[in-house]
Amino acid sequence: MNRVTREPLPGGPLVLAVSGRPGPPPLRFETADGGRRLLRQGERPLMLGRLSDEDHCCRELRLRRLDGYRSPLPPVRSAAMRGPGNWPHQYARWLEETARGPLYDGRWSLTVRGSFASGIWTEDLVTEWPDGRLELLCGGGWHGVVPLRRLSPPEAPRVKAYRKHAREGTLAPVLLWWVPALDGWLILDGHDRAVAALAEGAPPPCVVLARVREEAEWRRTADDMTASHEERLARLPPGRARQRAALEAGYADAMSWLPYEETHTDLWPFPGTPATWEDLAARAMFECPRD
Repeated sequence: MNRVTREPLPGGPLVLAVSGRPGPPPLRFETADGGRRLLRQGERPLMLGRLSDEDHCCRELRLRRLDGYRSPLPPVRSAAMRGPGNWPHQYARWLEETARGPLYDGRWSLTVRGSFASGIWTEDLVTEWPDGRLELLCGGGWHGVVPLRRLSPPEAPRVKAYRKHAREGTLAPVLLWWVPALDGWLILDGHDRAVAALAEGAPPPCVVLARVREEAEWRRTADDMTASHEERLARLPPGRARQRAALEAGYADAMSWLPYEETHTDLWPFPGTPATWEDLAARAMFECPRD
């Protein structure tokens, strides 16, 4: 039986505990030998990628995206954007109900995000279609945004309507999916809203979907951190109130985010051989030649 419960974790993101959905989910990444990757929605291939053979700390992922992606969310109406809605909860309800999304067993967070590091929505936004290249680097990483459909021009009618919302501060957030295997985000919903916000000179408001650590896992880590913290406090000489306060503050901050720490998203086995993948890639190149 499919079941999604919302964990009562005050002060943090909305966390969904998904059970009865062992996977693979409708929207999923599949992997084959030789660094081959495939993003699929149902039976429809959406994105093919292949990792370069360079050193594992400096690898390039070449992408080719295909038409046909369908958002897991219904259209967001203008009247709804002007209302007092709680977007993480609304998106959570839609993701629970959809047959197009990435949810499977485990814990998932939905986090409001309004600011990003410099460059993520400019040089690290993959604006070309259908191809793209991601540089996956150890230490710094890539941390960019991949659209799943061709971006509309800023003067397109729908984008112009959204630009008015962007100026008024009523634009519904873009739904991003954090994918550690890409070291970046996919746009699940809100491609035109993203273009509208950027055309108005600011990154779009976002809700980020990410898979987070299981409760048993983060609680084991919490127990280890608590034991280490108590040991440090016991070794602290008397009269070090300032140092004690700093240790307590650091411990509290680390503990507060443990339940929301992001973890990997599963890569499901590609149902075929590398030769099957290559045949699919060849057909994709034929059907969607380079622009």
